[in-house]
Amino acid sequence: MTESEKYRLRSADWPADIALLREVREAVFVIEQKVPIELEWDDLDALCEHVLAIDNANRPIGTGRLSPDGHIGRMAVLRSYRRMGVGSAMLSFLLAKATVRKMPEVKLNAQISALSFYERFGFITEGAEFMDAGIPHRKMRLKNI
Repeated sequence: MTESEKYRLRSADWPADIALLREVREAVFVIEQKVPIELEWDDLDALCEHVLAIDNANRPIGTGRLSPDGHIGRMAVLRSYRRMGVGSAMLSFLLAKATVRKMPEVKLNAQISALSFYERFGFITEGAEFMDAGIPHRKMRLKNI
């Protein structure tokens, strides 16, 4: 466990862990951020590597995914666990997966409110701001991970 035994990370097994992934993603994206549910789930999930953060009571508290083409997405942490290092730990976990796969770069579409989070890891913004599911985003890239 990390952060004083408050949570641990593990690879999620798709589709065995779909209920746990749904619990986090729907709480954050669908309920909190009002993303239409039909935009949240896609066929790419089955092809991605997923990370799952679990609290000390074995409840899911965070998730993210790495696609085969090196795109990180669906990063979500339940509100009550934010600012505890969960997102940073999950991003590091996914970047390590990308390194093992020898990906030369990783890309993501960051919500504007999360730009500084990704910049701390060395991601740089590129292109203009755009809307995705009604939320402003910017493309970001990390080369030579």
